[in-house]
Amino acid sequence: MRYKNLFIDLDDTLWDTFHNNKECLEEMYADHHWDRHYSSFEAFYAIYMPHNLKLWDLYRKHEIDRQTLIFERFHFILQPMGITERKEVLAVNDEFLQRTTTKTRLIPGAIELLEYLRPAYRLFILSNGFREVQFKKLNNSGLAPYIERMILSEDAGIQKPHKAIFDFALVNTNSRRHESLMIGDSWEADIAGAYHAKIDQIWLNPEGIPAEGFTPTHTVCTLGEIREIL
Repeated sequence: MRYKNLFIDLDDTLWDTFHNNKECLEEMYADHHWDRHYSSFEAFYAIYMPHNLKLWDLYRKHEIDRQTLIFERFHFILQPMGITERKEVLAVNDEFLQRTTTKTRLIPGAIELLEYLRPAYRLFILSNGFREVQFKKLNNSGLAPYIERMILSEDAGIQKPHKAIFDFALVNTNSRRHESLMIGDSWEADIAGAYHAKIDQIWLNPEGIPAEGFTPTHTVCTLGEIREIL
């Protein structure tokens, strides 16, 4: 068996971030009556989501810090409603993060895959997510019993895709590079990051997005396909 250590991304690889977060936002849209400004939730979401993704990209590149991210993603959409005070905006962000920890929707096949992998591999989460929510998401969704340890960018002081976080993960789990594998959905953060850190990869790519610049070690459309590789 070639691999011993599997580093797995959490958001949108195991935990269904897209649908869980969208559900939280839809609840908040109704509870806070944001329809007084936006014509529909979908209109609201069409503005929020691209802006949020752009901020996360800047955060991964170290062009903004965590506090800027969590303030600006909601300030941008609350400002037209006259909600501009920092305390109010951050309260909305705190509510959103707290709601996300209660959501338990997983990517199809997540538990079945971990059941299959656990007897033969050491399983670690490697995530850019925030500490105060990632552990709760892991526990509440039933993923925690399968995971030996979670390595967060806040621990390493740097985000994926930077090589340093992968080096940090290897050192702090006593893992050898050639015996390790990264599993994730993000081409830039997970796959390109692991590639440049000289760690093999499995790219979860359900949409069939073309690879850029190199061919990943493995590509799958579903988590179930990973059982055919490992």
